[in-house]
Order: sequence, then C-alpha cells, then structure tokens
Amino acid sequence: MSTLQLVLAQINSLVGDIPGNTAQVVEVARRAHREYGADLVLFPELTLCGYPPEDLLLRPSMYRRIESALAQLLAAELPCAVLVGYPRAIDGAVFNMAGLIENGELVAEYAKQKLPNYQVFDEMRYFVPGDGPCVVDIKGIPTAITICEDLWRPEPMEQAAAAGAKLMLNINASPFHRGKVGERLQLMGERARAGKMPVVYSHWYGGQDELVFDGASFAVDARGELRARAPEFVENLLPVTVEWNGGEATLRGEIAPALEDLASVYQALVLGVRDYVNKNGFNGVVLGLSGGIDSALTLAIAVDALGAERVEAVMMPFRYTSDLSKNDAADQAQRLGIRYRVISIEAIFDACMQALAEEFAGSPRDTSEENLQARARGMLLMAISNKKGAMVLTTGNKSELAVGYATLYGDMVGGYNALKDVPKTLVFELARYRNTISQVIPKTVITRPPSAELAPDQVDSDSLPPYDQLDQILNLYIERDCSAEEIIARGFERETVERVVRLVDRNEYKRRQAAVGVRISERGFGRDRRYPITNGWKAGE
Repeated sequence: MSTLQLVLAQINSLVGDIPGNTAQVVEVARRAHREYGADLVLFPELTLCGYPPEDLLLRPSMYRRIESALAQLLAAELPCAVLVGYPRAIDGAVFNMAGLIENGELVAEYAKQKLPNYQVFDEMRYFVPGDGPCVVDIKGIPTAITICEDLWRPEPMEQAAAAGAKLMLNINASPFHRGKVGERLQLMGERARAGKMPVVYSHWYGGQDELVFDGASFAVDARGELRARAPEFVENLLPVTVEWNGGEATLRGEIAPALEDLASVYQALVLGVRDYVNKNGFNGVVLGLSGGIDSALTLAIAVDALGAERVEAVMMPFRYTSDLSKNDAADQAQRLGIRYRVISIEAIFDACMQALAEEFAGSPRDTSEENLQARARGMLLMAISNKKGAMVLTTGNKSELAVGYATLYGDMVGGYNALKDVPKTLVFELARYRNTISQVIPKTVITRPPSAELAPDQVDSDSLPPYDQLDQILNLYIERDCSAEEIIARGFERETVERVVRLVDRNEYKRRQAAVGVRISERGFGRDRRYPITNGWKAGE
C-alpha cells in the first residue's frame, strides 16, 4: 500500500498578473507541503494568466511571459510537485495546457481537448484542441490529467481508462450559476463510475468581472461517492489522501457542508462585488439608497463585501419621495453603520426644468420629467464617485433591465451592478434570507409595494405586470428561448406576453450600455446574451 498526498489549491488569482500569479503558486505549494505534507498540489485551469484571459490571449507577449513564469517555477526548488494551468504557444498554435512540474522538471504536459464554445465560453476563438490523453505515473499510480470541459464530455475519460489510468486529476475554471455545485458533483460522479476511477476536481475561487467562481473543490471515489469537499466562496487548501494497493485508488478527506440555494446565491453576489471593487483598486462604493428593496439589498451586499467603513449611501429625495422611504433608508443606514447623507434633488430638477422650458413648452408631462429626476440622482452619485474615488454601485434588478424599466444615465449609472442577473422575485427572497442572519433590512422595505416614486402615488404595477407573473414570462423568453406563442400556450394572457416580449426586444440598446454585474443564471445580460440592437426579428413563433 502506497500513499499519495494531494492538496487542491482553491485560490483567487488576478487575470493578466502573471508574475503575481506565479509567485502565488510558489507560496501556496510551499505552504501545502509544510502544513499538509503535500506530494502534489493541484492548481486551477489557466492559473498563471488567470481566467478568463479573453483577448489577452491574442497578444504575442502573453506567451513570452508564460515561458518566463514556467522557467521561474522550474527554478523555484519547490518541495513538492505541482499541476498548474497555463496557455502555451507551440509552432503557431495555442493550447490550454496543464503542466506537471516535479523536481525542477516539466515531466508531463496535457492539452485540453474539449473547448467550450457556449454561454460565457468562447475558447475556440483562442485555442487549438489537444488530440490525446495524458497518463503519468505519480508515486506508482497511473494518473490521468484533464482540464475542466474534458470531463463534461465522455470521451476524455474513456481515453484515459483505455490508456490504463486509475486516478483522474481535473483542473477547473467553472463559473457559478444557481445549482452549479450540485451539477458538477453529479456529473463527476457519473464520469468516475464510467471510468472506474476516482476523480479529483480542483477549482477556482474568486470574481472576474461578471463571472464568479465558487470554489467547492472536491474528490469522488470510483463509485462516484463524495470523499472530500472544500467550502464554497473562500480560499482554501483541501488535502485529499490517495491510497493505492496496486490495483485500486481509494480516497479520504474532509467534507465541507454544501450551502443552501439562497445562501450560495447571496455569497456569489458578495464575492462578485468584493473582487470587482478590490481588484480594480477602488477605495469603496457609493450608492443611492431610495428606501426601496433593490437598493436595500444592494447596500447589505456591499457592506458584507467591503465592510461598513468602505460604503457610503445617499438618499436623494424629491417631492414624491414618501416619509416611509426616507425613514426606512435612514433606519437601514443606522443598522449597518455606514456613512449616510441626504441630498435633495429639488433644486437640480427645477433648474433643469427652467433650462428646458422652451423645449418642453406645449408638451404634456410624461416620462421625460421622471427621467430628469433619475438623471439628477445619477449626476450626484457620479460627482461623489469622482471626488472620492468610490465606485458607484448601481441597484437595478434583472426584471427591470429586461423590460427597460430603468433610466439611461440615471438609475443605470454606475460601475457595477450586484443585482443585474437577479429577478425581482429573487430580490425579495434574498432580502428575507439576509435578515435571517441579522435584521439589516427594515421589514417595511420588504412588505410594501415596489415603487420608483417618480410620480404621485406611483407603484411598479402601474407600468408592469405583477412581478411573480413577469418573472415567469421573462424566464421562459430569455433563459429558455421560448417563443411568445409557446409562453401563451402555458396559460399566460396573450396581451401580457406580447407586451413583455416587445419590451424585452426593444430595450436591447439599454442593456448594452448597462454596468457589468454578477452572473448567477445560465443566461445573464452579459457574455451570455449577444443579440443585435438593430434587427427585424419577430418573437411570435
């Protein structure tokens, strides 16, 4: 019986920072050996350049820097072997590689075979696929190496088994969406049973623009049973002990509990905000606190992500702002201990109306005046941002963005949007969930009817279908690609469906100008959705 001590390095790296990422590999490998006696440390996919590097991969200097990083790792006198991901150019072709480094030598290299080209992935734009398995002897164990998508398809496991592998190592960068942790575990269990070998799955942790990587690295045995799992949404080193009897590899390790659905979504939002703000060097964030549920949830996320000392909220009342909204905003700010200011937009609005008097003469009041209120608020927030170096965190939700219930250069102003992929009904669920941890959102914020408060006695239902109905229609149309007729056939009123679909289609121009935000679904308004603004498509059939 021989023993192989693996450590899965669930780390948070920075895209493009090749020297920093390389130094992190060296530091983590030494720590893993020191603390856990690691024989081999598994790092995530494309560790050295960060994931996803996007068009940085088109720059020739990328590959000179990668070669320098590899040379640095070979010369580092690491106390254990490492399996690390990187892009590599060979004879004009670029491969998504995993390299096994041991005793100062690159003893094996594997080129990813299955290149995803769907949803947020476009690896075929950059990489050439590999064409065969990699099976290497590690402490006497015939061990296969694969990268992420390789195990979402059956062929690489079949190849590895045919080549005699008895243990599968898989390094990953698999973006989060709701339910993804369970999907991975189920699929890797299927692959393990098919290949009759354990699967060890090392995964990224961290936020990169709209994408969030949840960690939750794990290992399953040859029967697909979970034997080790790292916690979600934290940096972690997960030791996995492999015992080899000459014919079968068995695993043991600690199993962290899985998060419930709402907890995982909330942590994804927190991580997305934290890493976007910190990795881009902002001092903190500022946001408009209206007394409504969207800004209330956004504020709670911001404080959980950055700490109260790095968050400022501004209430910007107008004549239509209710006393309840003012009181709720002040109450939440006090509960969270943030910097809070009240700046009226009355004078700004009046000045704009005076300047526009001739242009507006003879025209009835409409959304133009409402949008002026939103744009006055956006101007104030951007001024504060410029002066203090704090990023504006915008607060709109996915339902509003879908149908254009938002003002360009007004409430859409901001550098990042925590709720961009969060439907309104889920906003309510997350607010209630956050209050189970501590009561930071006033109860009336959650129970009162939603309102933009841009006109007297205004509520969202004046302009939109009820959110429980709207969100079902949006899910079917946007995330499931159902036609209007298919949605109507499910029991929704024709007039409502046709109106919602029309609003979604004609507001693509707004979404194209919206701030980037956290992706938590399989079809967010970002890299997932690339619809033309100018088009003659009809959504009926």
